[in-house]
Amino acid sequence: MTEKQKAHAGLLFDPDHDPEMMAENASSLELCSRLNSLAPSKTDRRREILCELLGSFGEGSKIESPFHCDFGSNIEVGRDVRIGPLCSILDGTFVRIGDGVRIGARCGIHPIGHPLDVKTRLELYEFARAISIGKGTWVGQGVTILPGVSIGEGCIIESGSVVTRDIPPNSIAGGDPCRVKGPAKAPEKGEGSASLMEEPSKLYIFENNTD
Repeated sequence: MTEKQKAHAGLLFDPDHDPEMMAENASSLELCSRLNSLAPSKTDRRREILCELLGSFGEGSKIESPFHCDFGSNIEVGRDVRIGPLCSILDGTFVRIGDGVRIGARCGIHPIGHPLDVKTRLELYEFARAISIGKGTWVGQGVTILPGVSIGEGCIIESGSVVTRDIPPNSIAGGDPCRVKGPAKAPEKGEGSASLMEEPSKLYIFENNTD
């Protein structure tokens, strides 16, 4: 079993001495550097680089610079996704981002973890657990998502949260550690876009749940 296969299987792996993973990491860093040196107006070239860098990159999606990822090939980005500046994805294994997801600035998506045992950690072993973010979810600024987390469709994750566990679909969640605060309620029937623009808080009302 290769080190890359171990990573996808959730086993301890050593990326720092494996030629395949070292080459992928070097390529990713080079492509990220090229991307981050481009002006925002160079939309076609930016998209070319992102399509080369990432496992998949859906139509209409945009990633602002600076952006960092470890390998890129493990990242799947759906359609019409927006990722703000200063985001990093440490993709030792798969990261799947659904259609229409919004990710604010300074977010970290981190499937990588390190052993608690110091001897094993000093030997440069890591582990990885896949992360998924469901369709239509909004992740606020400065959120950290830790290994193995699945965030359901239609969620809102409050700014500054540290997400350590799964979040069910259509939830508002926040805090450190991130906890569900209630359901993300749809606008009342008959509330069109004009009324929502006048009172945008209606877009993210939740029912308080302190139990």
